[in-house]
Amino acid sequence: MRLVIKVGSHVLTEKNGIAKARMYALVELVAELHRHDNEVILVSSGAVAAGYGKLPLDRSSIANRQALAAIGQPLLLKMYQEKFAKFDMICSQILLGADVFDSRRATAHAKSAVDTLLQNGVVPIINENDTVSIDELVFGDNDRLSAHVTHYFDASLLVILSDIDAYYDKDPNCHDDAEPRKRVTHISDAELCAEHTPNNEFATGGIVTKLQAADFLMNHGRKMYLASGFDLQDARSFLIEGVQKGGTLFLPESEVVDA
Repeated sequence: MRLVIKVGSHVLTEKNGIAKARMYALVELVAELHRHDNEVILVSSGAVAAGYGKLPLDRSSIANRQALAAIGQPLLLKMYQEKFAKFDMICSQILLGADVFDSRRATAHAKSAVDTLLQNGVVPIINENDTVSIDELVFGDNDRLSAHVTHYFDASLLVILSDIDAYYDKDPNCHDDAEPRKRVTHISDAELCAEHTPNNEFATGGIVTKLQAADFLMNHGRKMYLASGFDLQDARSFLIEGVQKGGTLFLPESEVVDA
């Protein structure tokens, strides 16, 4: 199976830098999926945080965030390379602009590159090209990018690993009786248009951008699974063992019986 795993800034960062232990756990999961004959595309945030660790510029400025991304992107890739090397795996970097998916020709070229990497056992690590594109820096944290990668690069499933361990029936930060929703087949317009709530200084998304990603995929006949990126037990159970112990699976209504 071909799948996309997206990890956000909140999971990958701590104390104004990269959370190396959580990155290693992520790489370990990707390596295990690879051993089970899965093709994994990784969409990773974290470039701004990696850059900030070297040059602590004021992140409220878009220009500074672009500069931090330029500094941090090669540092982030180097960290991934070192960790994947422990599992005798090669990873690669692909920086995409949102306009790639506006052109059939550009999309086809990008998919061809990804296909070739996967066929040779290489893990493509995708990020938006933040140095020249400000959309992700302002809003999104790669949630929507990962949904487009899943659809246009022909993956069956998007896995979003987040500080949010599931999608709840109400805000768990405000309501003690909030319950996680195990499966979702419909997202209302009100949910898709709610206020955005990024949870840390490096994050730019929130639950709404994840719902928008899920809605896009469900409308295109694909699935999305949302789970914690801090503790990968639920993700591992779902992806390796085929058992959904936690997290939320978003899927088209047509697949409810078969899922």
